[in-house]
Amino acid sequence: MVEDLRLDSLEGVGPVTTRKLSDAGIHNVMDLIVRGPVEIADITGMEKDTAEKIVNKARQHLVEGGLIAKDFVSASEIYKNRQSIGKITTGTNCLDTLFDGGIETQALTEVYGEFGCGKTQFAHTLSVMVQKPKEEGGLEGSVLYIDTENTFRPERIVSIAQAHEMDPEKVLDRIIVARAYNSAHQTLILEEAGSIIEENNIKLIVADSAVGLFRSEYLGRGTLSVRQQKLNHFVHLLSRIAETYNCAALATNQVMASPDVFFGDPTRPVGGNVVAHTSTYRIYFKKSGKKRIARMVDSPHHPEEEVIFALGEAGVIDPEEAEKKTRKTTKKTATKKATAKKTIELPEVEATVETTPEVEATVETTPEVEATVETTPEVEATVETTPEVEATVETTPEVEATVETPMDIESNDSEPLEE
Repeated sequence: MVEDLRLDSLEGVGPVTTRKLSDAGIHNVMDLIVRGPVEIADITGMEKDTAEKIVNKARQHLVEGGLIAKDFVSASEIYKNRQSIGKITTGTNCLDTLFDGGIETQALTEVYGEFGCGKTQFAHTLSVMVQKPKEEGGLEGSVLYIDTENTFRPERIVSIAQAHEMDPEKVLDRIIVARAYNSAHQTLILEEAGSIIEENNIKLIVADSAVGLFRSEYLGRGTLSVRQQKLNHFVHLLSRIAETYNCAALATNQVMASPDVFFGDPTRPVGGNVVAHTSTYRIYFKKSGKKRIARMVDSPHHPEEEVIFALGEAGVIDPEEAEKKTRKTTKKTATKKATAKKTIELPEVEATVETTPEVEATVETTPEVEATVETTPEVEATVETTPEVEATVETTPEVEATVETPMDIESNDSEPLEE
């Protein structure tokens, strides 16, 4: 099968063209179908008509091999083929009901919502559940996790795997993480993912988030057209890979608040109509206290409905399980408080006896009354001011000095007698 998918097995593809395609991340016929004739012409420098002929030959080659559907088929054949489409269980009854059994392969599922609503937790949970056997709702496959926000945590994978009684080391070994640092790098990872998907039996591709890097790099209305074109290329490439390689694709998306909405929910997903039209299924996550609400916004055949789920050690869980755990923790805390009260009661009685010396300490305040008696000498000090009155009596001799002035008058009267 691998030799049949080689690029040089196609007519018109020589060594030079094969080398150019390999340098661009196109290693087999499946990759050639995914990329399309326009991109092939840009990569190789050949004419667009020539590129279209090569892509058509590649598609015919896959049709003859039974890897993709024919050009014209009846609806009954499509219905039979859809019965063999794989589904990944979410690990909860509520979300499995919303998705009619789980996340489908050959489809792009978009989950959007505000921060903290459970998008990344949902992606982590599916990364574990896809590795389960088919009879337990898994696909026995691996995961390609494209992390654009640096939110992938292997510790969370370990806790979810332990909650589902799976070997954490084996689960971690089957998750391939690609850290994207810009939008061009994010697209390049997806373009070169063909060989990784085949070699590692990838059954789930996660892009968390799909629009975040495009949103941060292309700012303003002047770059809106370029951003939407590149974003359109990425989401269409993700959708074609999921359909061609028969794997499930999950893309998380950010939201924004619409300022022209005065009533109702102003939350709107980022990416515009480009992402909305490309996504096969679109689900809206929102917070409601400690619980979460998932609403099916767009689907080809699912009804629009809402379900309630919660987050726990096992990832996304049913609200009934969350309530059971809450009751258990409440009982544990109640028993701990009861035992703590019993142990504390005896020391409290002994402590009341030890407070008796405090009464004796009040008796010691009596010397303070004696100290007030010592203030009596201050009253005696006021009596000592009496000698100041005696000092005023000593000024009397000054009056006697005034009496001596008549002596001067007598001397003046004696002068005429001398004449």
